[in-house]
Amino acid sequence: MFSWIFIFLLLQIPKFVSSDLKFNVNRCYFEITEEFHHEGDVMIGAFFPVHTFYTEKKRPHSTIPYQYLDGYIQYNFKNYQYILALLFAIEEINGNPNLLPNISLGFDFYNVRFTEKETLMNTVIWLTAHVQRKVLPNYNCKKSNFTAAITGTSWITSAQIGTLLQLFKFPQITFGPYDPFLSDRGQYPSLYQMAPKDTSLSLAIVSLMVHFRWSWVGLILPDDHKGNKILSDFRKEMERKRICTAFVKMIPATWTSSFVKFWENMDDTNIIIIYGDIDSLEGLMRNIGQRLLTWHVWVMNIEPHIIEYDNYFMLDSFHGSLIFKHNYRENFEFTKFIRTVNPKKYPEDIYLPKMWYLFFMCSFSDINCQVLDSCQTNASLDMLPSQIFDVVMSEESTSIYNAVYAVAHSLHEMRLQQLQTQPCENEEGMEFFPWQLNTFLKDIEVRVNSLDWRQRIDAEYDILNLWNLPKGLGLKVKIGNFYANAPQGQQLSLSEQMIQWPEIFSEIPQSVCSESCGPGFRKVTLENKAICCYNCTPCADNEISNETDVDQCVKCPESHYANTEKSNCYQKSVSFLGYEDPLGMALASIALCLSALTAFVIGIFVKHKDTPIVKANNQALSYTLLITLKFCFLCSLNFIGQPNTVACILQQTTFAVAFTMALATVLAKAITVVLAFKVSFPGRMVRWLMISRGPNYIIPICTLIQLLLCGIWMAISPPYIDQDAHIEHGHIIILCNKGSAVAFHSVLGYLCFLALGSYTMAFLSRNLPDTFNESKFISLSMLVFFCVWITFLPVYHSTKGKVMVAMEVFSILASSTALLAFIFGPKCYIILLRPEKNSFHHIREKRTTHSRRKIFFLKYS
Repeated sequence: MFSWIFIFLLLQIPKFVSSDLKFNVNRCYFEITEEFHHEGDVMIGAFFPVHTFYTEKKRPHSTIPYQYLDGYIQYNFKNYQYILALLFAIEEINGNPNLLPNISLGFDFYNVRFTEKETLMNTVIWLTAHVQRKVLPNYNCKKSNFTAAITGTSWITSAQIGTLLQLFKFPQITFGPYDPFLSDRGQYPSLYQMAPKDTSLSLAIVSLMVHFRWSWVGLILPDDHKGNKILSDFRKEMERKRICTAFVKMIPATWTSSFVKFWENMDDTNIIIIYGDIDSLEGLMRNIGQRLLTWHVWVMNIEPHIIEYDNYFMLDSFHGSLIFKHNYRENFEFTKFIRTVNPKKYPEDIYLPKMWYLFFMCSFSDINCQVLDSCQTNASLDMLPSQIFDVVMSEESTSIYNAVYAVAHSLHEMRLQQLQTQPCENEEGMEFFPWQLNTFLKDIEVRVNSLDWRQRIDAEYDILNLWNLPKGLGLKVKIGNFYANAPQGQQLSLSEQMIQWPEIFSEIPQSVCSESCGPGFRKVTLENKAICCYNCTPCADNEISNETDVDQCVKCPESHYANTEKSNCYQKSVSFLGYEDPLGMALASIALCLSALTAFVIGIFVKHKDTPIVKANNQALSYTLLITLKFCFLCSLNFIGQPNTVACILQQTTFAVAFTMALATVLAKAITVVLAFKVSFPGRMVRWLMISRGPNYIIPICTLIQLLLCGIWMAISPPYIDQDAHIEHGHIIILCNKGSAVAFHSVLGYLCFLALGSYTMAFLSRNLPDTFNESKFISLSMLVFFCVWITFLPVYHSTKGKVMVAMEVFSILASSTALLAFIFGPKCYIILLRPEKNSFHHIREKRTTHSRRKIFFLKYS
């Protein structure tokens, strides 16, 4: 069947489906009346739009009112299903012996045009026939009762008719989309709406937007109270789900093809939501079809009723559209009924001959405009493509079907009440006033069993995907559901693999104002722009974002660090200046080598202890200085390795004490030289100082002072273990905090004071004419010492972590090496390489006027 329809569509539609017909195509199109009558004991008035007239210049006919000489007739055969749904329901009720027995239903059909005058004129004709107990002209003379009017699809049409019917309290049932305006009982006391409310439609459509991550969508709505209400609902839901509107376009009440501004900015987004009823969207749908807008996904609440088929394009603007329809139980009996419909079975139906003429190669009789027998064999409406006529009962047809049953059940209940009160007078026929039916129609949602679906479908929607490629295929494939009452997260169900998108999209379309900000970035909103329009900026240091489109980055804990992509936090590794670290290993090796070198020097001095050069500069002080320097080199090892409380304290105390002893020893050596050579008054005091070795007491005195400073330091604010998570990326640096900065700088200041004193003493004796005078070398070593530690302070405060510790170790090694190299280097040179200078014979040759005092100094040193 599908392949037959497809072949028929391609081959026959260009020839037969031209629905815009001029009046001169066949005189029967304007000679056959637009209204017809289906006989019954109780009559229902039906006011539906099946076809409309429109004109280009509106040149009125000279004698026929509301007709135009340049008029075009435009059929929408999909709407013809409304008449068949009405007929199907009436035949079912008339064939049911348990519902209105011995009473048949019938209807009077009036085509509703889009002019208020014609609509009201038809209503007056029908009401006049009712009030005067007359039947319409050219019909039979059987007496009939008028019950209710079924109107639709536009709320405007229902409101126009309702304004007239409410004067007589005449029951009116509208099958168009639910409209809160028509539910005003003060203005329309006898109007009843069969369509369910669209309370969950905005939620359903927005849920679809969220599912496909469409955050930049357009809205097209009718410019009336319904459009404004649904716009408010959409904006509320979109704001809650952070979806933005690229544009909002309101459809004017009077659509014209020259409405050019309406299409501006239409290409700003790929996804456009269209809401409205069939009537309000007719002009829009026609224009979309004509413009061939194949790069948009239309999300609609109605099926596109395209009623112009006279083009030959294979592409279609609506292919891939998504349609939200209320969930209905399919009526298979209705489909079977449609297969039996033909002009001979229902000769009163004036539309069937026209359809048979158009689609099944029939011809009209020239006499009475009846369809001749020369038609396609076994012609049936179910042979037509679905875009022309759909055999599946639509939402509007379902509402009509239920409206007829609502009237029938109300009549049945009223009939039973009459039989109970007046059993004899109402054995035959049924006499009543239409307004009496209002009592039974007021609660039709509860009173009529056939309307139980209303309680269910109000919050349930089927999601249909329109397959119309090639154009004319017209398949509506169910691809999902929306259940508003389902738990959060389970409301929407979709079969994405079944969806056909417009041909321009090879995958799920994307519709965003700005590209998503990936992990490692955050959104920065733009001024005077929608919230969906933003820039992406990288997260700050040690901040991450591991999701897309985040507003704020998350800061990593202190114990973690952000990776280079700033998408994850990783545990920081503990780091310190250890022996396995290349820098720590190098410094430790240097310290050990220098310590070994110092031991080697001590060995040289011990081996050559009886030589003049060893005895010349106070042998005891030289040994003390060498041993102290060895400790200075070794104390630097306290700074290497994983810190602990004991190590932190030993670092500063051993460094301070060792350097104090070394500098005090150098000071003692310098003072000894000055006393020996510079003091001009020889006498008992100088002799006592030299004999008692008074300068040697400088060492314990200076050391005790430093120990006192260190004691105060340890008592007030001793060094402690500290860690810094910010110095080095990805690491937590463990190091010793100095505690009191004042105490630390006081210790350094005291060392510099001793160095300054040593330098001063050595500077005073730098030019003494002694063969082994070391004053020059002491001065030079003190200058280097000053340079090292003065440079140390700013560098120390400008570095952090392991580098800071390494800088302190380097300063200790450098300053200690300066003392060792400049004081003992020259002596070792003479001892090892110039032994001829290290003899008393060489000394006698260079004796000067100061020889006696020097001999005295050498004798007692």
